Amino acid sequence: MDEIRKAKLRDEMRDLLIEYHKIAHAKGKFEPGKSKINYAGRVFDEKEMLASLDTLLEFYLTLGGRGAQFEREISQILGLKYGVLTNSGSSANLLAVSAACSWMYSRRLHAGDEVITVAAGFPTTVNPMIQNNLVPVFVDVELGSYAIDISKLEAAVSDKTRAIMFAHTLGNPPDMQAITEFAAKHNLLLIEDCCDALGGKFDGKPLGSFGQMATFSFYPAHHITMGEGGAIATDTKLLDKILRSIRDWGRSCWCDPGKSNTCGVRFDFKIGGVPYDHKYIYDNIGYNLKPLEMQAAIGLEQLRKLPSFVEARKRNFKRLYEGMQKHSEAFMLPKWHKKAEVSWFGFPLTIRKESGFKIRELQLFLDGAGIESRRLFSGNLTKQPAYREAKYRISGGLENSDIVMENSFFLGVYPGIAEAECNYMLKKMGEFLKK
Repeated sequence: MDEIRKAKLRDEMRDLLIEYHKIAHAKGKFEPGKSKINYAGRVFDEKEMLASLDTLLEFYLTLGGRGAQFEREISQILGLKYGVLTNSGSSANLLAVSAACSWMYSRRLHAGDEVITVAAGFPTTVNPMIQNNLVPVFVDVELGSYAIDISKLEAAVSDKTRAIMFAHTLGNPPDMQAITEFAAKHNLLLIEDCCDALGGKFDGKPLGSFGQMATFSFYPAHHITMGEGGAIATDTKLLDKILRSIRDWGRSCWCDPGKSNTCGVRFDFKIGGVPYDHKYIYDNIGYNLKPLEMQAAIGLEQLRKLPSFVEARKRNFKRLYEGMQKHSEAFMLPKWHKKAEVSWFGFPLTIRKESGFKIRELQLFLDGAGIESRRLFSGNLTKQPAYREAKYRISGGLENSDIVMENSFFLGVYPGIAEAECNYMLKKMGEFLKK
């Protein structure tokens, strides 16, 4: 009788939630000048809310079966064997670099080793290198694509160079064939930061599948969301084991949370000849970077929507690109490699010096019109106050990164933006330029 009653109550709550979603989260009609156009945001329906309700009713809070399912599905999307879910894209980067530094890994990075990267990016691509006592080697980006400048790579290599790690800026990849050939030539680990690039491809191959590891973010601004969340993907079984160890306190035990003695020999392990419980043996310096099961449930529903999200981003990018071509004398328009299928995170623009206006003027104007914009992340990271005492090396100068810091920004293309919003953004850009 209790089971029947529980099922009835659950169905009633689900019906009420569906009704609530229709009322509370219905998207209103866009009103030019009144409605705000965010640069990014959550796009969801009642399915994500129902999935989170189910986990709440079970009250299974820590990572469980849905997390494992998400890990399987995202690795399948990438054509890789393993996926490891974590609590943010920044944590994913920390886990990836820390795994590369683990004593268990045959290609281990050591303190003082150099990692080639870019300065014009997001801080938490670089921070894990510094936190693991590695030395970032900054090379410049190309203007327009804002991708790592491949022509600068050879000059950046020293006898200490062991890895290359960079983000696909706003989802836009460099020539990944050239990157993989460069990494293979110098025997470098390749870590792709795909936090802005889920769903993108190069020469038909998913971004995130070119190197030893790839990282992803599921923050609300990104291609799918769990609220907070991230993942690492790899084709290497040992890296999968190391990543899970570091994510889960650094432990040696592979039991899922709440499980014990999965191996059947939990009490037969030893440390220094002393018998010891395997659940409390630690292989790595680790953390607790797991997300909640509720987040994984939301993420699974978001994965189902990924193809339509990617198409919406491409469609909005195309609208803005076509509409901004008549303003190319004032702005440097975005560019991309001919083999790239970009899952755009944003629409980047760089103000030309001869334009006669400053970026602050434009951003204030757009903000007053209800249009959000964002600077291209850190600009030149070496000029940020956090890195005054950081150890790094610059190879070949960062002139373009300085231009990015002074004159680059981006507009939104996320799936919550429709044709009317794109037309309004283009109209307002035109009005500003006429002034």
